[in-house]
Amino acid sequence: MRSPAAVDAAPVEVTCDPAFEKGEVISMPIAFSGSAASGRILDCNGATLDGTVPSALTVLIQSIRRSDGSWDVPHDITIRNCTLKGELHIRGLGQNGEAEPVRQSSLTPGHTQRAQAAASSRVTLENITFVANGGIPLYAAPGVTDLTVTNSRFTGTTRSVAVYLDAESARNRIIGNVFDIRTSSREVLAVDGSAENRIENNRFENAIGGGIFLYRNCGEGGTIRHQAPQRNVIAGNIFHYRNVAGARPAIWLGSRQGNRLYCLYRPRASFGSGFSASDFARYNVVTGNRLPGGNPALILDQDENNTVLDNH
Repeated sequence: MRSPAAVDAAPVEVTCDPAFEKGEVISMPIAFSGSAASGRILDCNGATLDGTVPSALTVLIQSIRRSDGSWDVPHDITIRNCTLKGELHIRGLGQNGEAEPVRQSSLTPGHTQRAQAAASSRVTLENITFVANGGIPLYAAPGVTDLTVTNSRFTGTTRSVAVYLDAESARNRIIGNVFDIRTSSREVLAVDGSAENRIENNRFENAIGGGIFLYRNCGEGGTIRHQAPQRNVIAGNIFHYRNVAGARPAIWLGSRQGNRLYCLYRPRASFGSGFSASDFARYNVVTGNRLPGGNPALILDQDENNTVLDNH
């Protein structure tokens, strides 16, 4: 690892495969930037990554824009056996769906392909305890593909969601995790214009604010969302409820359908959310999910051509 020249909130760049000791606390944010970080393995061996003192962002995996406008993209990064306090972000064209390079790209056809080509791919997060401190503990920015999150646990408190799969992301796998996290008013897992993901065999503890919501933001921040939340598989998950009074859906297909004020002011185009503010949460499969303490009405399908069966 190479330390920054000055001690500030700038992350430490990972340029090797670091070796940590069990019980060690790493109190600086760290970054995997560009193709130089490809193939890196960070095995914490039980150490804690805590970037919450200088900033909320603890780990950043990011592409770097070259002088000619092309993108230097990291891929095949593994992080495992850590306690992670704060937030882990994976970025490509921009830090979020409203970043200027994302917005500019979204105004013309081919945006999904451009976003995916510019974003990190094949990141594996394994056996990590995420401890949220108000923010989003895991955020996959527009275009992230083939992210795998497995055998991990989400704890703490967030003002937003635990996991956000942003527009134009795809083929991500959220498998075998425990979500024991408190959200103030939102769902645990947001699938916002993200497609072909597999969300399987996870456990959600008392997700009163909502479990997994599929939708598409209709032009928030002036960005046209091209891809719809389609062809996702949500299977074999357990939603355990201690009290269902006032609970929002465990799974909600089509949770927005243009029901946001900014939809009225969205950019207009012949494609994506520029053409329609609807979610188009279609061709998804929701099967074999269990809701102990709840009831099947907590699975809500408000779109078309979805397969919803054998959920009890």
